[in-house]
Amino acid sequence: MKIDAATGAMQERLIKIGVPGLDDVLGGGLTANRLYLVEGTPGAGKTTIALQFLIEGAKRGESVLYVTLSETGHELRGVANSHGWDLSGIEVREMLPSEAALEPDEQYTMFHPSEVELADTTRAILEDAENLRPSRVVFDSLAEMRLLAGSPLRYRRQILALKQFLLHRKCTVLMLDDRAPVEHDIQLQTLAHGVIALEHTHPGYGAERRRLLVLKYRGMPFRGGLHDFY
Repeated sequence: MKIDAATGAMQERLIKIGVPGLDDVLGGGLTANRLYLVEGTPGAGKTTIALQFLIEGAKRGESVLYVTLSETGHELRGVANSHGWDLSGIEVREMLPSEAALEPDEQYTMFHPSEVELADTTRAILEDAENLRPSRVVFDSLAEMRLLAGSPLRYRRQILALKQFLLHRKCTVLMLDDRAPVEHDIQLQTLAHGVIALEHTHPGYGAERRRLLVLKYRGMPFRGGLHDFY
């Protein structure tokens, strides 16, 4: 934190996402050591923003971690290659279910109360956070976590436990969610420090259109309204 010379108010450190236009919309970047939600339909650009966020951190010499529950590392590298990006310095942890996970007895939740033994997948995530000490973390995507949780209450507890664990270790976290902007996850929005909704539309004529809307950003004078991006 630093103190504003004019007002005497405490100012928290901002970090760049690595997308100049989005950093500008957000008033300079993301407040460090907070959890953010990026939501939108498939193909809206969530993974692209998340990769740029981690690439920016890696360029600055930070330890960064991409936890994927929906895509393989090979698929992520394919996305990066299509943009001419290098994922060197980004640790990718695949948490994809095995075939055994189809069996009823293997249906684990991602995060349990402390009195219940953590599932193998959960322990791997926590161990990575402990060993790598990442300053930036991406979770992709929450759709799988929501299904594994089985109930809204358990899902909220899982996300809250994860938030507390990572923020205590000074991580800035992006959570991606495959949901339409009109279907906001109110539970997660209440826990997130900021929420960015992405929109991908296909008009009856002309090119497809992508827009973003900052729904929430605590304590920051962000630019409201819809913003086109490419």
